[in-house]
Amino acid sequence: MSEKKRHACPWWIGYFLASPLRRLYQKPEKIVGPYISEGMRVMEIGPGMGFFTLPMAHMVGKKGRIYCVDIQQRMLYSLRRRAKKAGLADRIECRLCTDISFGTSDLVGTIDLAVAIAVVHEVPDMRMLFREIRSCLNEKGRALVAEPAIWVTANEFIETLSIAAEAGLTPAGTPQIRGFRSALFTVQRE
Repeated sequence: MSEKKRHACPWWIGYFLASPLRRLYQKPEKIVGPYISEGMRVMEIGPGMGFFTLPMAHMVGKKGRIYCVDIQQRMLYSLRRRAKKAGLADRIECRLCTDISFGTSDLVGTIDLAVAIAVVHEVPDMRMLFREIRSCLNEKGRALVAEPAIWVTANEFIETLSIAAEAGLTPAGTPQIRGFRSALFTVQRE
């Protein structure tokens, strides 16, 4: 993976990614639903304009919270607008991150589930990404990572799994997500 130049998905593609037509082949409730329950604290890395975020906000209910971390202000702006329109803005907190920090130091040890769908291959420093995810997860926390098979080869995904393990995450399953290579992780016990 290090040979590929990583770059973020252009903000305007977010409109296509959030399209209701996407639900014809990817249903957020089916993909993330098995891992979410009411009252959970979920951190979503690279939420785009909220294709998964809004359904997750419904799933966590009024007592739950979704923390969205993205490097693109325009994506977060559109996500906030969509959340407000859906009446879910009070359950979603958007955070603009940088190349050196996710700005999540206040979330250390508090997150029940971290979700990174179609984003890990875009991150310039995967080691930092997984260290940040690991630090935010509570002792029973889990992380769901899914990468598009069209962009990430099997060998590249194996490398991703290895980097996640170095950061303190243990593979705990392989969810079947159409068109994706995916893994569920738990926190390594010391």
